[in-house]
Amino acid sequence: MSAHIHTSVAAAKKPSVVTPQRFAQGLTWAQYQEAMKVNKDRFLEEYNSLQVSKADAGALKGLVKGAKGPINVLAIAEDWCPDVWRGLPVMVRIAEAAGMELRIFPRDQNLDIMSEFLYKGEFQSIPTFVFYTRDHKYIGHWIERPDLANREMARVEEEVKREMPGKTDQEIRAERGRRLRVHWPAWKQETVKEIREFLSQAVKS
Repeated sequence: MSAHIHTSVAAAKKPSVVTPQRFAQGLTWAQYQEAMKVNKDRFLEEYNSLQVSKADAGALKGLVKGAKGPINVLAIAEDWCPDVWRGLPVMVRIAEAAGMELRIFPRDQNLDIMSEFLYKGEFQSIPTFVFYTRDHKYIGHWIERPDLANREMARVEEEVKREMPGKTDQEIRAERGRRLRVHWPAWKQETVKEIREFLSQAVKS
C-alpha cells in the first residue's frame, strides 16, 4: 500500500465532524472554480489534460455500485498549493468517471476536518481525499501525491543540488520545478492507479 494511502481504525470508529449534513455543505467542482482566488488556469489545464481510461472508468464504476462502494469523496484543498492544482483535478476526473459525489472543503476554513486526517498525525498535507460508502461509513483516505512523485522529487532535488553548487535555494527550486514538470502526466496516471487499487482492496475487505 502507498505510504500516502491510509485506513484509520480511529477515524472509522470515533465520531467524526464529517456528518452527511456537513459533507453536503462542501463545494462542488463548479462552485470551487468560482471561489478560486489563484491558479484557476492551472487547475483547468490539469483538468483538461487528463482523461480516465475506459478500463479505469469501468473498474471504478463497478466499485461504486457495490454495497460497500465509495459513493462519496471529500477533498481537502487550497488553491495556492501546487500539489492541489495538480492533484485535485485528477480526483475530479475520477469522481466523474466513477459516478462519485465529490465535495471540496478549503482546508484553512475547515481545520476541524483536517485534524481528523493529518499525515503522520501531525502534518496538514493537501490534497487529502476521504472516501465514504453510501451510508457514510469511512473507507479510507489518500494524501498529497503518489509514491512515484515522492521518489522522483527526491531524486531530482539531489541531482540539481549536485549539479548546481553555490546556487541559492530559490534557483535550485526553480530548476527542480522545471525538470519535474515533464513527470506530471505520469504522476496523474499513477494517482488514478493508486486510488483504484486502494479502493478495490477496501471494497473487498
